[in-house]
Amino acid sequence: MAPGQKPSMGQPTGADSGERAYAALIARARALLPQLRERAARTEELRHLPPETERDLHDAGLFRMLQPKRIGGAELDYVALIDCAELLGQADASVAWNLTNLASHHWMLGMFEQKAQDLIWEKDPDALIASSFIFPAGRATRVEGGYRLRGSWPFSSGVASCEWNMLASVVYSDDEADGIEYRIFLLPKADYKILDTWNVTGLRGTGSSDVEVREAFVPDHMTVAVGDLAGGPTPGSKVNPNPLYALPVFSLFPYVLSGVALGNAQACLDDYAEVVRHRISTYNRAKLSDFQSTQIKIAEASAKIDAARLIMRSACIDAMEDARRSHIPGIAIKTRYRRDGAFSVNLCTDAVSMLFAASGARGLFTTGVLQRQFRDAHAINSHLAFNFDAAGTNYGRVALGLPSENLTL
Repeated sequence: MAPGQKPSMGQPTGADSGERAYAALIARARALLPQLRERAARTEELRHLPPETERDLHDAGLFRMLQPKRIGGAELDYVALIDCAELLGQADASVAWNLTNLASHHWMLGMFEQKAQDLIWEKDPDALIASSFIFPAGRATRVEGGYRLRGSWPFSSGVASCEWNMLASVVYSDDEADGIEYRIFLLPKADYKILDTWNVTGLRGTGSSDVEVREAFVPDHMTVAVGDLAGGPTPGSKVNPNPLYALPVFSLFPYVLSGVALGNAQACLDDYAEVVRHRISTYNRAKLSDFQSTQIKIAEASAKIDAARLIMRSACIDAMEDARRSHIPGIAIKTRYRRDGAFSVNLCTDAVSMLFAASGARGLFTTGVLQRQFRDAHAINSHLAFNFDAAGTNYGRVALGLPSENLTL
């Protein structure tokens, strides 16, 4: 890809991909970029999305890109998460992070029992749902008609804007023979407390605060077992038969957010190329664009970014094709999805780090975007889903015939 050239967003594949709906959604997202760039500094200062940005995303229909059509959503292919995150991530990684994170919860809600879907969407089809999928943070016990839940969960992105929250927990039983079960619980805002903990160096505008549940009753229909989200029919399949809602959720979890790293890295590369195209060396007045080292860095960074894009999109497209033919991938494929999700984001982080170092003292100024791109890149990379040591170890275990250590796949 030539320096400064915007990546082709491509089209989702499949028999019923909604290409016109997809193209319209991308066009609306692209139209938001100027104002998102203009608001980026304020977004960081607020530590959450400005109200006007949230409204813009609602008005463009972006939060509902994976919501079922029967509710009025776009029901696009899963790869739309990558493409929209890449596009908005070129303006502001925090906005892109919250968009795809919250949009993915409409997708997941489509896998719950219809009663849960109706309870939320009949009242407000635009309702936003936050999450924290850190299972050990919660403790649930089975009671008549549902579960008792308590715990304290970190990193619930965009939670202040949401009326609901999907919280992950381990379900404990007095009978050790029952083992441990992983479940997702849907709670209304009244059942949890938001703790203002989000004081960080990167992704500052995501408002990823902690939430606390002292004691809450969650009815059976407002919870789903992780085992039901491993691929194939789900409790919501009767009303949402699209293969989109039969994807293995936690195998593909990295791709909810990986496109943010891609867009952030692409913006960093575009900005770097634009600057060095016109910049003169302070020491010898030579044009930086004439330096071989500059040319090589642009080549290497662009190769990493292009490779990351191919990896991310291919995983999502392949998964949709499997779902369309009712094929549930085995553990080898699932661990590969996790491996590739982490690896591709690591490529993006490497590209940003290299360009930041090559920019010299210019990157030190807090008034420029480069320092934000650098901070955001490393904040994204710190997410557990992008820890290559964890994903790579589990992939290697399965490749060597050992059992997977990730119990959510």
